[in-house]
Formats: sequence, C-alpha cells, structure tokens
Amino acid sequence: MKKILVAGGGITGLTAAFYLRKRFSGEEMPAEITLVEQNGQLGGKIRTSKRDGFVIERGPDSFLARKTPIIDLTRELGLEGELAGLHPQGYKTYILHRGKLHPMPAGLMLGIPTRWQPFLKTGLVSPLGKARAAMDLFLPRRKEQGDEALGDFLERRLGKEVLEHIAEPLLAGIYAGDTHALSLQATFPQFALAEQKYGSLIRGMIAGMNRSSSAGGGPAAGPREESGIPESLRYSQFLTYKRGLATLVDALIQAMPDVRFRTGCRMLQLAGTGSRYEVTFAGGLQESYDGVILAVPNYAAAELLPSLPALRELGAIPYISVANVVLAFRKEDLQHELGGSGFLVPRTEGRFITACTWTSRKWPHTAPDGRVLLRCYIGRSGEQAWQQLSDEQLVENVKRELKEIVGIGANPLFCEVTRLPRSMPQYPVGHLERVRRAREELAGAMPGVVIAGAGLQGVGLPDCIRQGKEAADALFRHLTAVSAD
Repeated sequence: MKKILVAGGGITGLTAAFYLRKRFSGEEMPAEITLVEQNGQLGGKIRTSKRDGFVIERGPDSFLARKTPIIDLTRELGLEGELAGLHPQGYKTYILHRGKLHPMPAGLMLGIPTRWQPFLKTGLVSPLGKARAAMDLFLPRRKEQGDEALGDFLERRLGKEVLEHIAEPLLAGIYAGDTHALSLQATFPQFALAEQKYGSLIRGMIAGMNRSSSAGGGPAAGPREESGIPESLRYSQFLTYKRGLATLVDALIQAMPDVRFRTGCRMLQLAGTGSRYEVTFAGGLQESYDGVILAVPNYAAAELLPSLPALRELGAIPYISVANVVLAFRKEDLQHELGGSGFLVPRTEGRFITACTWTSRKWPHTAPDGRVLLRCYIGRSGEQAWQQLSDEQLVENVKRELKEIVGIGANPLFCEVTRLPRSMPQYPVGHLERVRRAREELAGAMPGVVIAGAGLQGVGLPDCIRQGKEAADALFRHLTAVSAD
C-alpha cells in the first residue's frame, strides 16, 4: 500500500486528494491518503456563511465559466444542479473616475476595447487618451524576447490613460497587485500572443472574440453543450453554487470517506531523497510517506525545504493581504441603489476601498426578498496600512466611502469583516521561469514531492483545481513507475 501525504486543505489540496484517490481506485491499487491542514477548517479561502437568510461569501464568490477544470469537477461530483449563473442585471459595471461613476464601455474584453463607438463615448479617457489607444493599430511588435511587466505592456500598446483608468482596476484587481510589477506571461499571456500574431493587441482581441462567436457563443460565453451543465447557464460568464462555494468543498470531503483529514496539524519538516519521505509535525509526531503533494503557499513550501535554492527564490515572492466588508440593507433604505453589479476604484482615485460588488444583484439567491447584500474590498499592493485598523474602523471607512460615492447613508442591518492575510500571490516578471526551475530542482532532489497551488500558475478556483489534478497525475505516474521498477 502506498502512503501519500497531501499538505494543504484548500481547494488545490482537496482536488489533489480527490484525483489521487480516483486514480488509485481506477487501477485497483491500494493507497492510504492523508490530508493535513494547519488551520482548523478545510476549504482554504472558500468560506461561506449563512445569516438571516443571506448567503455570504467571505472569500471568492464565483468562478470563470469558460475555465473547464471546475466544470469537470462539478460534473464528477454531481453538482450540476447546484450551479447558479450571473443575473442579467449583474453585467453592468462602473469605474470611479474623478469622484464620479462611469459605466464601463461596452465591448471591453479583459479591459481591452474591441468596439470603437462605446469606447469613443466613454468619459473615462480623454480624447487624447483615446487617440493614443488607437495607435495600437499601427505600433510595431515588440522585438525583444522574454517576459515583461503587464503594466509596461499595456501602457506601451494602449497608453497610460487606458491602463490607469480602465485596465488597471479591472485586471490588477484579480491579483490585488501593481501591474508594473506583475508578469505578463504569468497573468495574461494571450496579450503577448495577440501582439505577435496580429501586430496589434486590439486586433488580436477582436479576432479572439470572433473565434468565440463562431464556436457557438459570444466572447463572454461559458461552457458549451458538451459540458453537461443546465442550458440556461451556458452563456453566463461567471458561475457559483446556489448554496455558496462551500458546496464544492463539502462535496469533495464527502466524496473521500477513506481519506484521513487532519486539521490543526502543522508540518515542521520534510526530508528524504529517494522513495521514502519523513515528515515531522508539530508536537513531535513523525511519519513516513511514499509521496507528498505540497499544496501550500510558496513561502511555506520553501520553509519546509530550505536546502533547495530555486524553491527558496520562488518562496520569496510577496503575498498581499486583503479584506472584505459585507453589508446587508433593507431595500427600501437604499434611495440611490446602483443600477449594475458594482464599481471598481483605480489607484489614482486615492480611495480606501478598491471595489464594491452589489452581490445580491449579481446573485439574487444571496439575499432574501426585500434585502440587499453588498461587499466592499480593501487592500492591494502598496496599500497595506489598513491592517493596523480595527474591524470597527474598517467598517466606518467603508460606510463613509459608500456614502460619498453612491449616496448610501442608511445604517446596515449588519456588517461582517473578513481578513485574508498573505492571500494574494504576486507574480513578478520571470515568474514562470522561476516555477520551472523550482519544479526541476525538486524533481531531481525529491522526485516523490510535487508542488501546486495559487502561488504557481493561476490564482482563480479553476486554475487551482487544474493544478491539483495535475499534481495528482504527476505523483501517481511517479509512484506507479517506482512500483514497476
């Protein structure tokens, strides 16, 4: 019997354990799988709570429907009927510019304009800025090879105004990062491909949109018919679950009755060079395993394996802390309810909050009739002073800015604050090369140890699920090869 340890009880680790179990069961090979998590609960950043009829997400609230790993997992767990699509009223988003909310122009694809008429009408960019963006159609391709900063790329192609007023709040918000410090290849490699293939970022994004349309859906289309999800959801850009994202976590746990789950269990040391690996846990417990998957933050993996230089370098990338404040209101108390899904706040506005989502407009199932649920976001790269404030101070700052921006002066029914320390990995320029070196180094020194997680190749739920499955497949191949020898 193979003994396997999965370290990390977030969505990556849970997925890795699920697919490991499935691979061994499919081959009728005995395996003992143990998953350890140093915190008291499983699910990582996925945290759903219920209160007074509200469904409250304290971490992520949805996922991109076009990324199929999470759709495949949903189907394997029999959760298709639990999926919920974005409400049609939830597609309109605003951006704060010079203290006023402007609707995001139609035709944006990942923040890149693909329709000229709405872009030319927007008040987010000056006439000079619009002319500068149009130069993308004539500027030469980049000749240098290799990675570059996302912000440098967008400013080079579209100009500073489009970057700061449209692209930055939209794209950097995904990572809570500084676009001038984020790797283009690790975040949006399709931008570089568009430039090289079409000689223009705008032309490339239009071509990509046209390909999506000819494949049977618009640019925001979700899973196609073969995905097996309900037909009404196939064109929703984002999806979630009716009872919250914790539905996925609960289903994964229930699908693995023979996996040993140990919460509140911290790894201190990992050693070994061949087919056996010795793990020391807090409290002095030591156990031996045939294989290990480290689905933990990069800095945690580096602390466990300090003798590996490439992994130490990868472990040095920064992780940004963020928080969110959820507020519930009576619908009649909101005289100035925003007609859309929320708004984004560029860095240049100098505001405390970075974005606000009208959660119950996007996902009606999250609030009972006559009630409204909002979520405001705090924290990004270079703006970490909020961590010194109390929860009460965070709430007061949020309430003040909601009143100033959208005129909400009513007292909420309740507020809930969630702090997510060191939760957002920042991919620096050259990040994918660092990941490659770390994996090669680990494969040479400890071939039965595999790394995976948001700090490597994608922070969204589908990307983490993909990495968990890939890690399970890699370790299964290694262990079966060792057995064959």
